[in-house]
This record gives sequence, C-alpha cells and structure tokens, in this order.
Amino acid sequence: MVERLIVGPMDTNCYIYSNGKKECVIIDPGADEERIISSVNMLKMVPVGIVLTHGHFDHTGALGTLREHYRREKIDVQVAVHAADRKFLGRTARKANLDALSSLGASETQEFQDQFAGLPEPDLILAEGDKVFSSGLVVLETPGHTRGGICLYSEKDCLLFSGDTLFFMGIGRCDLPGGSEKMLLESIRAKLLTLPPETRVFPGHGLDTTIEREIKGNPFIR
Repeated sequence: MVERLIVGPMDTNCYIYSNGKKECVIIDPGADEERIISSVNMLKMVPVGIVLTHGHFDHTGALGTLREHYRREKIDVQVAVHAADRKFLGRTARKANLDALSSLGASETQEFQDQFAGLPEPDLILAEGDKVFSSGLVVLETPGHTRGGICLYSEKDCLLFSGDTLFFMGIGRCDLPGGSEKMLLESIRAKLLTLPPETRVFPGHGLDTTIEREIKGNPFIR
C-alpha cells in the first residue's frame, strides 16, 4: 500500500507505506503534519518509523511535530536517515539547512529557517543494504543530490522510493552543497537502472514512473 501526500511549498511527495500489516512507515514528511496524521488514521495504520531519503528541509519539515504527536500517543516512532545526512537534523540542523538553502534566495531561506530548531536527532543511522524497520524496504545508497541520499526498494512489491535521485523524465538537482552530477548519474546507472524494468518508482517530487520508462525516455540518463 502506497499513499501519497503532496506537502509544503515545494510540492514534496510524502509517502505512507505498508507491506500488508497494520504498521506503516512515513517517508519524507516535509510539511503539513496534520494531514499526514489524518491520513495515517484514516488508513487505520500505526507508524513504526519515519524514513528520510535525504536531509533537505522540504523532506523533513514536519519531522519534529510528527514525532512529538506520536510520543504523546505513546507510540514510539523512530527517525532514520543515512549517516552522511545526519547533519541536517538535531543540533547541527540549522547550519546545514541554511547552507543548503542559501543558493535558493532569501525568501525561501526565511520561510524555513525558524523551524530548523525543531528537527530532532536521528534514532537510526542507515547504510547500504539495511532493512528499514519492519517495512520490507531495503536501503540503496544513491549519493549525488546529497552525500547521504538513499532510495528505498521493495523486491517483493517491485517498487522504489527514489527521493530526489530519480524523477519522471528527470534527475535531482546537483548544485546545492554536497551535490555532484557525476555521483548522481553513477548512482542511478549502478543502483536503479539495474532493477527490474517493471519496478514502479515513487519520487520525491512529481509523478510516479517506472524504471523501464526512464531507461527509454529520460534525457538525462540515456
């Protein structure tokens, strides 16, 4: 089960994913925590964790308030991020996020910066091959958009949450601190294009796609 919510001023895709149990994981809660909570309740799910495909604030903005809400409900929801992007959370969050947003201009920076202090420290540090909570998702390290960018793959359900690594007919931007077009393209070719062509891809922004469609038509990776 995949439920998509488009959240925040950058139209980030937040996903609620379950592999058939009553438990779910929340992926990239960028904003609009009340909508996320409402959707989880409507689905009659209990979240066991929040997974970040990378540390940029448009994917993490609701993180603190979400975790506090579930703590008040006596539900232990842990936060998972790759080691290389843990700097975007906790005590180093403000500096790391301001550095990342500085190239976007003053208005975007001001919109987010007052909320950086609410981003908690991560509970779980992810690496290649890790199984994410009880979701059936496995971590694929795909640096390039950020140093700690990851994708989440389910072989059983033949689906991929690609974060800001791979989009429908596009790829993630590489001009923010820690970005590298060379690394991003290497990640996509080595880790993603080798997946079964029928794999459904759920990106961090925009429409879902398939590996086959991107191999055939994506102008950045052909």
